[in-house]
Amino acid sequence: MRDTVRVWVVPVDASPAELSRCHAVLDPAERSRAAALGTAALRDRFTVAHGALRVLAGREAGVAPQALVWRPGRYGRPALTGPHAGRHTSLSYSGGLVAVALGVGRPVGVDIQHHPPGRDPVSLAGRFFHPEEARHVADGADAGQRADRCTRLWVRKEAAVKSAGARLWPHLAVPVHAGDVVECADPPGAHRLADVATPPGYRMAVARAGDAPYVVEFHSSTLADVLALMAPSWSACSGRPRRSPSRPS
Repeated sequence: MRDTVRVWVVPVDASPAELSRCHAVLDPAERSRAAALGTAALRDRFTVAHGALRVLAGREAGVAPQALVWRPGRYGRPALTGPHAGRHTSLSYSGGLVAVALGVGRPVGVDIQHHPPGRDPVSLAGRFFHPEEARHVADGADAGQRADRCTRLWVRKEAAVKSAGARLWPHLAVPVHAGDVVECADPPGAHRLADVATPPGYRMAVARAGDAPYVVEFHSSTLADVLALMAPSWSACSGRPRRSPSRPS
């Protein structure tokens, strides 16, 4: 069987009904985190992102989205617990897109970033990246290419850090430009990177713990498509199977 990471990219736009369905599958802590965000747009994006993650991970595990429980690790990285501990998830959102990555057996990390307008990529790379990577960014032919190069490096670094369950800032200087296998220091270990195609203006990368190759299975879906994957036999309120009423023969 191929070692596969499944990646979904989903727009955050949601109708009121879709937003309600996403909100219904969140746990109380997630609802509190969403409510604490400063604007309706941020609250809605959080709700869509975490709702989509629960629906997709629940479908893979064969359980209701509400049945899944994540616990934070040493540096806050959430990991599934209980009977689903062998399944690994990662979530990222930027601009108008959400990225969800799922894998079994080895930790996985995903990061998606919108090219931020107004940011100086040369200054950012010079401050945080390895000197060779900073030169690579600065050598871009124009502002668009410099921003794209910086964003590509950033998502590769952040995907590796998410796969490792580590902190981002100590690893920003780790080179990720030349090779697809990088070493994180804390916790120590190798992680294999893969760039994933995205719409214009975005960059995305996936990382998997270990140096073994894997396949990225990519899905570009609407939120309606994702919600349609939720089995109708699961109640959005209880997380328990809902029995269909018996009918006379």
